[in-house]
Amino acid sequence: MNRKLIYTSFVVAMAGFLFGFDTVVISGADQQLQELWKTSDLFHGTFVMSMALWGTVIGAIFAHIPCNGIGRKKTLFWIGVLYLISALGSGLATDPYTFSIFRFLGGLGVGASTVAAPTYVSEIAPAKNRGKLVVLYQLNIVLGILIAFISNYLLQNTGAQPWRWMVGIEALPAFIYVLAISSIPESPRWLLDKKGEVEKAKEIYLELTGTEMDLSLWSATEPTQKPKKPLFDKKYRFPLILAFLIAFFNQLSGINAFLYYAPRIFESAGLEASASLLSSIGIGVTNLLFTLLGLYLIDRLGRKTLMYIGSFGYIISLFLVAMAFLLEWEGIMVPIFLFLFIAAHAIGQGSVIWVFISEIFPTEVRAQGQSFGSSTHWVLAALITLFMPVAMAGLSSPGYVFLFFAAMMFLQLLFVIFMMPETKGKTLEELQESILK
Repeated sequence: MNRKLIYTSFVVAMAGFLFGFDTVVISGADQQLQELWKTSDLFHGTFVMSMALWGTVIGAIFAHIPCNGIGRKKTLFWIGVLYLISALGSGLATDPYTFSIFRFLGGLGVGASTVAAPTYVSEIAPAKNRGKLVVLYQLNIVLGILIAFISNYLLQNTGAQPWRWMVGIEALPAFIYVLAISSIPESPRWLLDKKGEVEKAKEIYLELTGTEMDLSLWSATEPTQKPKKPLFDKKYRFPLILAFLIAFFNQLSGINAFLYYAPRIFESAGLEASASLLSSIGIGVTNLLFTLLGLYLIDRLGRKTLMYIGSFGYIISLFLVAMAFLLEWEGIMVPIFLFLFIAAHAIGQGSVIWVFISEIFPTEVRAQGQSFGSSTHWVLAALITLFMPVAMAGLSSPGYVFLFFAAMMFLQLLFVIFMMPETKGKTLEELQESILK
């Protein structure tokens, strides 16, 4: 592949790194903030912890507007600016309301990046390399999660209020990203379709890929008419159900709640604060390794097979975590079982969800369908993160929370067995015909 293409794809994928970092860095500051501002569990979950996720929902829903209006590159640039402002503002905040506002801005960046970054890379990548280049974004998300856990551990004793350094340090990679994104070209697809700048589009495409743009083929990929029927027409009922359920079960596994509250959960299991942060690093490493394995297997074993593996892994690991809390097993057992939980997620739902949603909708409503699936995912993530502190504090043992998640994963297994179609090895046209029949 052309070096310019690899460099450009990597720079854009850095938005995924900031996504992962921003999402998880709050876990290290979680309990420090609640103790500092003396907030209730409900207020803490509603504003301090879940506000960024509500920003993510808004960002994901509306990101297509700047993407189409000002371009992919400028949208990615302003996403970086949002991350930068959010990190600095959060680190300097003096009250929970100001902190929540700046976290909300970071959430807007997260949500918008899930639309803008994959769109840009898919538009510059030649067909034979598109998959591996788009996957750079997912890998950067997982890497950002790992680095956030490591950063939290290293900064836990920095200054009188370590949480300020934990959330503020994100300004450094955000600043690097803003500078780097300024060096890449605009998407040739956007220049051609939205601005009509044919020569400039051809020049950029040649520079990135080393091949001439086939204008007749390129234009043919764009629908010339609006969809004949709206997304929520009964014609699209089955793919809508599939997108909703896979997003629903993704969050009802408890994955985002766990990533946000990992240190709190580990401390509930009897680990000291330092050991809980160190265990969080192990979670990040496990997530990275099994994501790589999932990406290697997804086109070999298929989406449904990975969901089988993930579902059984979820049920076993979550049940063991619940028993460890309820029967008061030794503290080290909880991290081991949660490592198994993360492995099950990374190789199953973590690898499958975004691929599957992008495959099950026909071209005429694919963008709207992806937005629906993504919005479902982020709304549920925000709600579960909001109520997690209340559940952890209100129940006699955290074990009951994990029993609930295990029961939900049994329902996911039934979904995989009886409803989920296998999409491996089929063209989008074949899938459209089979799913909509």
